[in-house]
Amino acid sequence: MNIRKLGMSLLAGAVLAAGSVNAQEIRFGYNGDLSASPSAQSGQAAVLGMQAAIEDLNAAGGVLGQTVTLVTRDDGSAPPRSIQNMTDLIDNEKVQAIFGPTNSGNAMAWKHIANQKKVPVMGNVASGTDITKPMRANADNYMFRVSMVDREQVAALMAYVKANAADSKVIGLMAETTGYGQGGLKDMEEIAKLQGINIAQIEHFGVNDTDMTSQLNKMRAAGVDTIVVWAQGTPIAQIIRSMEKIDYFPLTLTSWSSDNITFYDAAGRALSEKPLFMRTVSEERTPEQEQLFTRIGSKLRAPSSFSFALHGYDSVLLMAAAMEQAGSTDGPAVRQALESLQKPVQGLLKVYETPFSTTDHEALKAEDLVWIRWKDGSLLPHTDPITESLDSHSFIQ
Repeated sequence: MNIRKLGMSLLAGAVLAAGSVNAQEIRFGYNGDLSASPSAQSGQAAVLGMQAAIEDLNAAGGVLGQTVTLVTRDDGSAPPRSIQNMTDLIDNEKVQAIFGPTNSGNAMAWKHIANQKKVPVMGNVASGTDITKPMRANADNYMFRVSMVDREQVAALMAYVKANAADSKVIGLMAETTGYGQGGLKDMEEIAKLQGINIAQIEHFGVNDTDMTSQLNKMRAAGVDTIVVWAQGTPIAQIIRSMEKIDYFPLTLTSWSSDNITFYDAAGRALSEKPLFMRTVSEERTPEQEQLFTRIGSKLRAPSSFSFALHGYDSVLLMAAAMEQAGSTDGPAVRQALESLQKPVQGLLKVYETPFSTTDHEALKAEDLVWIRWKDGSLLPHTDPITESLDSHSFIQ
C-alpha cells in the first residue's frame, strides 16, 4: 500500500455503509456527536476527513484487497446513547475498528467496551488525557488517538507561563464544571506544581454561564496577571466578554476550544484575538492540506473545524496501515500492529514514524502543536519571544 499516494489522491464523493454486512468489505464505525453540542461540527469534520481517506484507500485497491465502508452513529453528546452505539456498531454492524467520539466524557464511558471486545478505537476529536490510558496496569489497551491531548497542551501553556515569569507573576486558573473542564483543571494543577508555578486563585463556572464577572473580580482582587482557562468555546468567549465588562484583561491562555467558531461568534472579531492557545494546524496550510480543504471545505460547518478533518483523514490511514501490516482485521493483531508500525505512514499532518508503542497510544505530541491566535477572523500562527524560546521536548508533564 502506497500511503504517500493515498495522502495525495483526491477523489470526489462520499463512501457510506448501507444495507447488510458484506463479507468482502472492511467496516469502520464512527461514534460521536454529529448534531447536538458545539462539538458536533468537529465530529462532522472528522467524518468528512475519514470519508475522503476511505475513498482514497478504495481507489488504491482498498485494505487487504477489500473495500472499506464507513458506518456512522450520532451519539448526540449523550453518554448513554454513545454506549448503546458502541454495542450496536460492534455486535450488529460487525465493524472491525471504531473512530471517535467528539466528547471526552463519552469515551471514558465506553472505553471498557472496546477493551473487553478487543476492537481497536482511533480517537480523532476528543482530547481528554485519560482516554488512551489502559484500564489497569499492564492490561491490553485498544484506545489510540490522532488528536490533541489535554495534558500536552497544558504542559505547553504552563511552560509559557514559567518562561514569561517577568510578566506572569500571579497566576489564576479557571475551568468549567464539566468533566472536560475538571479534567483539564486536574492537569493544570498537577503540571503547575511540577513546574514550580504557584497558583494564587482558582475559579469555576458552568458551561452555560454568561457572566463571569464575579470570578474575574476575585482574580483581579488577588492580583492575577495571567489566567489559564480550560473550557469549551462558548464559555471561553463569555469569560472574554466579562473581562471587557470590568475592563480587566490579564494575559489569557486557553484550551484549544478557542479555535471553535462558537467561540469566535460569541466573542466577536475584536475580543476573539485576546486568548493564546494551541492546535494541530493553522490556516496556513501545506499544499496537500489545501487540496483536501478544496475537496471538502464547502461541506464544513465552519472552516475552523478543518483540523478535525485532517485528524479524521490521518486516523484512517494509520488504522489501514496496521491492518495491512497485521494481514488481518483481527482486533488483537491490529492492536499489536499499531503498537509497532514498521513502515512510515505519510499523513496530511505529518509523517508518522512508529507513532505508537505498548505504553504510548498518542500519535500527536507537543512538538506537533502550533501556537495560534485569531487575527482578522482567521486562525493564524503566533510567535513571540516566549514561544520562540520554548523547546517542546523539555515540557514537564
